[in-house]
Amino acid sequence: MNYIPQIDDYVQWKTHEGWIYFKDDQYITIEIGTSNKKDIENGSHHKKNHTLLVCHYWYWKDLKYIKNRRENYDSPKNAIKNMENKIKKS
Repeated sequence: MNYIPQIDDYVQWKTHEGWIYFKDDQYITIEIGTSNKKDIENGSHHKKNHTLLVCHYWYWKDLKYIKNRRENYDSPKNAIKNMENKIKKS
């Protein structure tokens, strides 16, 4: 069975590694870097610039799965921590 990419998988493609940031039927984007924004525009909630690499579906066979970060978010223990953090921020 071929690997089917999912958001939050960490993959290697050719010489690049990164997190899958977006998935569509035709392509995925792989986040290969981030940097802090120098000037956050008025009203913007984005604090980082994301460098994304587009990988079309015909290259998915060349992706190498390394790990994912879904377990960190999905575990009950982390779900409680995430909820507590959101409450503290509000």
